[in-house]
Amino acid sequence: MADTIKKRVLIVEDDREIRNSFLLIVNSSEQFAVVNAYGSCEEAIKHLNHDKPDIILMDIELPGGMNGIQGTKTIKDKYPHADIVMVTVYEDSDLVFEALKAGASGYITKSANYRELLSALEEIVKGGAPMSSKIARLVIDNFHVNPNSPLTKRETEILQLISEGKTYTQISEELFISKETSKTHIKNIYAKLQVRSKSEALAKANLEKLI
Repeated sequence: MADTIKKRVLIVEDDREIRNSFLLIVNSSEQFAVVNAYGSCEEAIKHLNHDKPDIILMDIELPGGMNGIQGTKTIKDKYPHADIVMVTVYEDSDLVFEALKAGASGYITKSANYRELLSALEEIVKGGAPMSSKIARLVIDNFHVNPNSPLTKRETEILQLISEGKTYTQISEELFISKETSKTHIKNIYAKLQVRSKSEALAKANLEKLI
């Protein structure tokens, strides 16, 4: 497969060993190619227009001025079509939830092996988005306080089942839908979560102007 049709992957990870490991794994794939790797968000953002990534692997807890969540917000504003996959030590961290609200498309753990990393990237390309039971509960709680929740009945059902620990296969069987349909619903839920987060931030900013 020619490099020109490979998905362009950018790595932002301060740990050199992990950064090099991800670089080797991604470049061994026929579907992806690393366009650059940086140790900070600031460096990545500086070269964003040149690198033009399709997918960004972003460490969530970067040291220094800008962490992965702040970096995600900034990058999505500048480069909205790029999919950002957070790299985290703990997948059920509240930081992951904040990153998803900021615009991340999914997440993987730093302990991810060769197959898990490439599978996560392939899932993102297909329009999927991983979600754990704790993240599902956090999403439910986030929308629960809003009487005019933008979630559809089906999206709420899927969130509830994920929060109970059900797999995509079990959800598909219980709701009589395909696994692909389930994954599309999760993608839509993430998008609505991000819109809600931006609306809340805007409302807060407007309120602060009035105070």
